[in-house]
Amino acid sequence: MQQKLWTISELADEYEISARTIRFYEDKGLLEPQRVGANRVYGYKDHARLKLILRGKRLGFSLEEIKEFIGLYNTELDPEQTGQLQFLLKNVREKVSVLKQQQLDLAMTLDELMKIESECLSRLEDDSLTVS
Repeated sequence: MQQKLWTISELADEYEISARTIRFYEDKGLLEPQRVGANRVYGYKDHARLKLILRGKRLGFSLEEIKEFIGLYNTELDPEQTGQLQFLLKNVREKVSVLKQQQLDLAMTLDELMKIESECLSRLEDDSLTVS
């Protein structure tokens, strides 16, 4: 059975990213395309890796964290993927903790800005009454 292969353009179109982004991930060692003549072609492994990379980036993980996570995937050495799952869980918990703190900080900032806005409006209304 013939393995499905994608060109760099097909992957870029499918994931709505640039070919340059894909080449960047290659330079970082995250993708390892095959060569057919002078052309890069990507198999299922790279297709799946690219999906993981983009998901990891969307969730705020660094490329180093993503690379480490992908590097832990070895079903021969770890059929249950315990190491990968433990690494992911640790990093997800850290990310959730940071995001919760940012959420609190944003809520406090928003409250403070709304108070300042209200004070400004109140002062402007007072000033307009005294000027008239």
